[in-house]
Amino acid sequence: MDTMFFENRSKYGFEETINQLTELVPENEWKIIKILDLQETMRKNGKDVLPVKVVEMCKPDYAYQLLSEDSQRIYSNMMPCRVSVYEKSDGNTYISRMNSAMFAEQIGGVMQDVMSKAFDDVEKMIKKITIE
Repeated sequence: MDTMFFENRSKYGFEETINQLTELVPENEWKIIKILDLQETMRKNGKDVLPVKVVEMCKPDYAYQLLSEDSQRIYSNMMPCRVSVYEKSDGNTYISRMNSAMFAEQIGGVMQDVMSKAFDDVEKMIKKITIE
């Protein structure tokens, strides 16, 4: 599992990490689709958890390559790309994401090309706001 998911500690606190990420996304020609506040969702259901938000993002040029071909549409469940920002009990903020490039490698073809590029783009953004 260590190769399927990545986690890095942010240089910033929770809210500033979200702010930094939401600024980097459009600067890199990506779009934010939605930000899911899972802490708020849990609160509404009587559960108390530390802050956690999931940022859903998309690069339309990449998405088009998968959505425009019938043979590739099966992979639409991997879209949009998702990054999770959360606080742990150590007081630090972390960013996690799936290694979509490794997963796509198992499929090959257009999927591998698109998801590898998407993964590389997202990694470049994350490296700007993380310690490691």
